[in-house]
Amino acid sequence: MRVSADSVRALGLTMTTALVVGNTIGVGIFMLPASLAPYGMNAVPAWLITSIGAIFIAWVFAGLARAFPNDDGPYAYTSRAFGGAVAFVLMWCYWVSTVVTLPVLATGTVGYLSSFFPVLAANHGLAAVSALAILWLFVLVNLRGARTAGWVQVLTTVVKLVPQAGIIALGIWALFAPHAKSVVHVPSTPLSLPALFAASTLALYAMLGVESAAMPAGRVKDPGRTIPRATFIGTLLVALIYICVSLVPMLLIPQGELAASNAPFADLFARYLGPVSGKLLAAFVIVGALGCLNGWTLIVGELTVSFAKHGGFPRVLGRVNGQGAPLWGLLFTGALASLMLIMNYNDSMAGAFTLLSVVVTATNLPIYIGSAIAVLVLWRRGQIPKPGPREIRWIVAAFLATIYCVWASIGIGRKPLLQALSVCAPGVLVYAMYWWFSVRRDVVAARA
Repeated sequence: MRVSADSVRALGLTMTTALVVGNTIGVGIFMLPASLAPYGMNAVPAWLITSIGAIFIAWVFAGLARAFPNDDGPYAYTSRAFGGAVAFVLMWCYWVSTVVTLPVLATGTVGYLSSFFPVLAANHGLAAVSALAILWLFVLVNLRGARTAGWVQVLTTVVKLVPQAGIIALGIWALFAPHAKSVVHVPSTPLSLPALFAASTLALYAMLGVESAAMPAGRVKDPGRTIPRATFIGTLLVALIYICVSLVPMLLIPQGELAASNAPFADLFARYLGPVSGKLLAAFVIVGALGCLNGWTLIVGELTVSFAKHGGFPRVLGRVNGQGAPLWGLLFTGALASLMLIMNYNDSMAGAFTLLSVVVTATNLPIYIGSAIAVLVLWRRGQIPKPGPREIRWIVAAFLATIYCVWASIGIGRKPLLQALSVCAPGVLVYAMYWWFSVRRDVVAARA
């Protein structure tokens, strides 16, 4: 099928920046203040460390896109450094985490919709059907092509930034008004290294997605310039927003009350603006979740195509329709996500957040540390084009990103890392099976 160049390279700077911001700012931020509350003011240095680490990680992906603009994303980057087998396993972990994200986001969206339609909370069957409908809505949106999905991402990203601006404005009013001393509640938990590790891990979960501009590299206009700019702009914007909106409830709600909250921002708005504001916030959360679902659906479709191009998945999954959308890749991942949703339906937002923060953070780390080390390996081999001051800064950033990923691995704990290894293991088996069938096919072809 003939596909126009505009359909293939459909994502410009605005859309790719919206992809970074929209995929990173999701449902998790609306629950994160409660998760960070037990660690008190340890959350402040944790956010600073995590933001700096995320910038180094973003720098890695931005530099790889600039150095190898014709590559189709991290699969190609890591293949250059380590070969196809290692690249497959690294991307397999990331692909699985992305597929897991789709049903959880759909479930979380329905959880917040239940505040407007209580029947969804009472009838789990209807809730599951609603989650499936939402999931497939965005599969259909992405089947219209990357440009359509990109504009949906821009719109939902703009809308989801409204409550973040409202939280920051509320914080400025409450903290700097004449009555500020009476409403400020400084957490009493002392600073400690274990608490800092734990808080940093939770904060890293919130920053997952900084790599989003690089993932659909084959769909980006002028990727050597667009991806680095979108990655830096998006990461810095997200880091600034997160630090501000996390500090506001920490200082305005007593620590014990915040730690027990199921909806910290809704409680914050209700405390200062009345109970009706809680539903208004829920509406924005829904839009934020939908934007996240749209962005990650685009990413998982492109990842599936990348696997097919590099030989890890059947070639049929790499076929595109007239709009340049990965037709069979989206249908396959949509069906897989639907199966996971039906088998493990859970309408609890807390349960969804726990699943994401534990499994997804652990399974994202391999591609982060793998890409950072890939830069160092390619540099040592002399394969970095045009070495100069900018490239030296990039190599230093890759070294620091590697150190940060080791820090995050220590903080995430033994059990989640073992879970990540259990996700990686099937990838080794899948690649071994593909390699065996490829060898058999080549042998049969040679004999013929």
